[in-house]
Amino acid sequence: MGITRIDSNARMSQLVINNNIAYLAGQVDESSVLGRPAGEQTVNILAQIDAYLAKAGTDKSKLLTALIILSNMDDFAAMNAAWEAWVAPQGAPTRATFEAKLAGPEYNVEIIVSAAI
Repeated sequence: MGITRIDSNARMSQLVINNNIAYLAGQVDESSVLGRPAGEQTVNILAQIDAYLAKAGTDKSKLLTALIILSNMDDFAAMNAAWEAWVAPQGAPTRATFEAKLAGPEYNVEIIVSAAI
């Protein structure tokens, strides 16, 4: 089975599929209203993740790992509320969350996941 790259440019691919695993690039809120609160950004990011997982022929029930980056750990509870409302029952992946400076001040959350297909 070959490697499939989806939504690629010279720098990166948003989704890479190999050996029945979907690897998503770090997702930030791509909506037109940037700078919104972390909980709202998380909801939007999770919808983007759902769309990419569907392109790969999988869904959130098959998540393997999640890496969540917050620009400020004060947003941990708001992010978790959105995450817990979204994550599939019995489908929680391994997960790590940490604080780091993101690509721009308008971003509060970035999420990277992988999923089985």
